[in-house]
Amino acid sequence: MLNGRVFCSLLALWLCLCLGAHSAPSEIIDFYKLFNNPEPQLSLPSRRTTAYYLGEHGYPAEHHYVTTEDGYILGLFRIPYSHNLQNQNEVRPIAIIQHGLFSSSDFWPFLGPDDALPFLLADAGFDVWLGNARGNTYSRNHTTRSLKHPDFWRFSWNEIGYYDIAAMIDYSLSTENGQNQAEKAIHYVGHSQGTTVFFTLMSMRPEYNEKVKTAHMLAPVAFMGNMEDQMVNSLSPYLGFHNIYSSLFCSQEFLPYNEFVLALLYNVCRPDSVVTGYCDTDLDNLNINGRSNSTASALSSGTAPAGVSTDQILHYMQEHQSGHFRQFDFGRKKNLKVYGTENPPDYPTEKITCEMHLWYSDNDDMADVDDVLRVAETLPNKVMHHIDDELWDHMDFASNWEVRKYINDPVIEIMLEYEVRSRK
Repeated sequence: MLNGRVFCSLLALWLCLCLGAHSAPSEIIDFYKLFNNPEPQLSLPSRRTTAYYLGEHGYPAEHHYVTTEDGYILGLFRIPYSHNLQNQNEVRPIAIIQHGLFSSSDFWPFLGPDDALPFLLADAGFDVWLGNARGNTYSRNHTTRSLKHPDFWRFSWNEIGYYDIAAMIDYSLSTENGQNQAEKAIHYVGHSQGTTVFFTLMSMRPEYNEKVKTAHMLAPVAFMGNMEDQMVNSLSPYLGFHNIYSSLFCSQEFLPYNEFVLALLYNVCRPDSVVTGYCDTDLDNLNINGRSNSTASALSSGTAPAGVSTDQILHYMQEHQSGHFRQFDFGRKKNLKVYGTENPPDYPTEKITCEMHLWYSDNDDMADVDDVLRVAETLPNKVMHHIDDELWDHMDFASNWEVRKYINDPVIEIMLEYEVRSRK
């Protein structure tokens, strides 16, 4: 997946340079001078933020910062109310939406106000929060640690769940919400890693179940023994254990975040670019048979990878090899020191008591049906939602043309029904 993006982006850049390097069609291009000219050949506007994508459709957008218990500073975006409803003086139920691996809050608004989940939630009367995990585009600060030091990147999705999601929930609940009345619990929607981190928090800090009204796991990832992803199957035998390979790979930024590269990707892949077709052609198979919004796909290609720690990847590789859903494996010696056992403990998912909705499909190679059913067996308060579309895959949960029909409208309906029940 990542190699394909790099190839498409480089090709797009080459074409962009070729097409924009001269003013007269008959002019002969001197490529040597072109690539060695010290004067810039490209003028790149700044890459737009989540606030821009929310605000361009008229929705009020806020950028908040919250500090976790272990010192990471997270960037959160908020649609506090709907400009269509003008409900800013009413108490609005809170909904938090959390992205997957390699992604950020930028991922959610690209389908536009008619289909994207944040806009639909806002127009249904919700106070909408878009989270960002530590280390990504909007969460690259710490109270004491330098971004350039390995200690900053010494975290997996375990810490994102235990600290980041907890901080997002607490912060959203403490923020003023219509007539100064604070909510006591939130609705949660997570995709892929956004589900893993929620399972982590709710099982390790079960008191947070009381702060959740409904939770919606889109393409839930916990157990991974049956995952068919080619990259995972190829790499996990090497990186799924504590060994020399994982030691060399650990605690660093994977595909380091670079503002110039992301700005470049955004500019060559935006819908009005002359080379945008090279960005969304066969990108992650998202546009096969017209199943996904090509404009959204082109925009999202310029926002990822948004910044992750290699430890997040290692942790998933460990899950694939062990067949367990458990904490990070530091190796026997450190495991004994950290956990008191030679192997890391399993997450006690049976302690997750909040109303849990699992949305899954047959064609998802990252969240295999058997793995989804396995974690479901441990959950005491779950509702299963199987997607009937036999081609529905991992990214369809966020970018399919019919995501509103299959996912967004049903999720919002469940949330609204809960609100009605709770008022009785």
